[in-house]
Amino acid sequence: MSMYKPLILATAVVTLAACATVPQPLQGTYTQVTSVSAQQEGNGASGAQVRWGGQIIKTEPGPQETCFYVLQRPLDDQARPKEGSSDSETQGRFVACRAGFYDPEVFTRGRDITVTGVIQGTKSEKIGEYDYAYPRVEANVVYLWPKRVPVNYGPGWYDPYWGPYWGPGFGPWGPWGGWGYWGGYYPTRVIVRPPPPPPPHH
Repeated sequence: MSMYKPLILATAVVTLAACATVPQPLQGTYTQVTSVSAQQEGNGASGAQVRWGGQIIKTEPGPQETCFYVLQRPLDDQARPKEGSSDSETQGRFVACRAGFYDPEVFTRGRDITVTGVIQGTKSEKIGEYDYAYPRVEANVVYLWPKRVPVNYGPGWYDPYWGPYWGPGFGPWGPWGGWGYWGGYYPTRVIVRPPPPPPPHH
């Protein structure tokens, strides 16, 4: 068993350090305000630099820009919306708009997204018959996370560590001059299998 310890310890050091890494385009210092509090403050929150994320409700391209309507969720240490967040952990809704065309068939409902940008007042939209004031973010980064892939383990497998991996793509810059979905930040898993038991003594 001792021969496996250096490998496991080295993997632990690398992956534990990596799992807290925020992707470079999302790094920075931001105002700690939720969309609910921004909605309550109205124009008082305008100008605040924020990093918000959540699940896409809908994506609406316009003549000059694309707007993403998002159900806000708390972010984890990588600035990704937390997995398995309950409805009670939602932090309201917001709309983030960025110049250019983003395909609604790629930026689909339910996908994880994180944006950075500046709050610019609110935008009123109907939710059913209710007029909802969405805090509006003029986004400079739109970061679409890869879909989460369930991992199934067979007998004898365990998964003590996991870490990030920069996946292949066309580079970090999206095809419309901003951070897009090419070259996303892919979480991967390191799987360590324990050695087989020693043969029985005769």
